[in-house]
Amino acid sequence: MRRREFIKAVAGLPSLFPVAVAAQQGVRHIGILFNELENDPEVVSRLAALRQALRELGWTFGENLRVDVRYGTDNVNLKEKAKELVDLSPELIVANAPPSIEALLSVNSTIPMVFAAVTDPVGLGIVQSLAHPGGNATGFLTAEFGFGAKWLELLTEIAPGVRRVVIITEQNNPSATAQFAAIQTVASSVGMELTLVGSRDDHSIERGISDFVRSGNGGLIALRLAEVISHRKSIIKLAAQHRLPAIYPIRIFAIDGGLISYGPDPADQFRRAASYVDRILKGEKPADLPVQAPTKYELIVNLKTAKALGFAIPAALLARADEVIE
Repeated sequence: MRRREFIKAVAGLPSLFPVAVAAQQGVRHIGILFNELENDPEVVSRLAALRQALRELGWTFGENLRVDVRYGTDNVNLKEKAKELVDLSPELIVANAPPSIEALLSVNSTIPMVFAAVTDPVGLGIVQSLAHPGGNATGFLTAEFGFGAKWLELLTEIAPGVRRVVIITEQNNPSATAQFAAIQTVASSVGMELTLVGSRDDHSIERGISDFVRSGNGGLIALRLAEVISHRKSIIKLAAQHRLPAIYPIRIFAIDGGLISYGPDPADQFRRAASYVDRILKGEKPADLPVQAPTKYELIVNLKTAKALGFAIPAALLARADEVIE
């Protein structure tokens, strides 16, 4: 089944979390916190991947597993939703991305947590080390820091004339430094000029990109940061407006009209998270389960956007793509 069809099928299912489950004997209880809207396609995809993987391990939502899910879209709301979950006293909570796990850590220090789609859990203070998390949380990385160099390589492949690159970042996010350093190392070796633009708000992004494009030969790279992802529609619109070849960190950018995305498959993070949910429910501790790096990456090309902007995508790159949007 194609991914899009699978998401639609799951979205059309009845509620997965009947209240009656709570009264059943021998039913285990977990919570899930998303820092996105419930109907967001990426949220639906990630939840479906977790559900399917848990079923393969013998855990069925609504039968031997009670699942409470909460969704929050800003820091205040997310913290409220985190507290709601903690107050339900689940045996374990699965967290999506840094905002969710940070909201949970602010209200919980005892319930085991499994996170997915977190870039720098050590820098964020979520775990003591990748090999030995040491606390009540462990999980799965979105990417290794050296991965940032690949974005620059892809940009020069689709636009060989690029000599200047604007990096959309958030300087208060610890993982931004490491991602930028990987890009900077390659840029220095090929004489590429880099410009940083913060993602504090849409106005800041617009002003920064407008200043950048006053000189030619430019391209754009968006870092894999929650703050950047939340402004993706504005970034994509500005890249199109200024006809900038652009590389984005996850699939949702390409789905929303971005030119090319390359990065780990977020749904696969949740699929793999099911193994830790299973092991913790069976008695293992998060402190003893190492944080794991991604194993599945995906290259998405939006050929419709390329044609609209007048970019010719190399045939070799199209042949490598996991998905081409036409």
